[in-house]
Amino acid sequence: MSDRLHQQLSWQVGDVSITRLVEVVLNAPVKSLFPNNSIEELTEHYGWLKPDFINADGNMNLSIHDFLIKAGGLKMIVDTCAGNNKDLPLFPEWNRMNNPFLENMTKLGFAPDTIDRVMCTHMHFDHVGWNTIEVNGKWVPTFPNARYLYAKGEWAFWKDHEDPYGANTIQHVLQPVLDAGLVDMVDDTHRVNEEISLIPTPGHTPGHVSVLIQSKGQEAVITGDMFHHPLQMAHPEWIDFADASSELAEKTRREFMVRFGNKPSLVLGTHFATPTGGHIVGDAGGYRFKT
Repeated sequence: MSDRLHQQLSWQVGDVSITRLVEVVLNAPVKSLFPNNSIEELTEHYGWLKPDFINADGNMNLSIHDFLIKAGGLKMIVDTCAGNNKDLPLFPEWNRMNNPFLENMTKLGFAPDTIDRVMCTHMHFDHVGWNTIEVNGKWVPTFPNARYLYAKGEWAFWKDHEDPYGANTIQHVLQPVLDAGLVDMVDDTHRVNEEISLIPTPGHTPGHVSVLIQSKGQEAVITGDMFHHPLQMAHPEWIDFADASSELAEKTRREFMVRFGNKPSLVLGTHFATPTGGHIVGDAGGYRFKT
């Protein structure tokens, strides 16, 4: 993958600063996410999907990254990627990874002990991995001075369900933070401060949330996995293999595009490759992503 896909990106939304930090970039066949569909069905959308989101090989460019936020005197991190030393045999790109992620965070002014809030859009392994680090064979919270925000509905589901990806997410990543007393169980409309709040976007998982940023008349929203890839704006009906409820996920995507489409709202895709941020605009009766 090109170094361009790893480049540092930042945005300013009123008084709020947002910086993307990449953990891993992927070159993935369309069928890996959308098993019922093919690249040939995207021909009419090549004009805006290529080269940023569909590459010359006809595969999807994807990025695993977090967003680092400064707002109202707080330092926050939205989703914490896959993490180091995690056993992820189904995903060789992440298995027992040794990535300088925390060092890179620190260089950006977000040392782990300075983080005030950790926001998890949902509890799949590649969004909560850095919640913990391994110390002397034990998983301990990475951000010891932060409050970790778990959506009540999301935790209510996963605490009684097996991890479908064999990642031991509860045991290695979620429960240690609970045991340390660092978790706040919050509603799916929780307001962190005057500029940052959660909005419910269920379907990918039962309690999935997105993060809304509003400051000085400007607005941005971090999608989480409501959208894995911008092509879902053209085809919100495509079945994403990782969605818990395909019907609800499609409904959520459509409602989200109506709410934020054709407006100056900045949309930041949690797995969107560089340039990651853009706007939802109308296109031939549907929508596309304009960067």
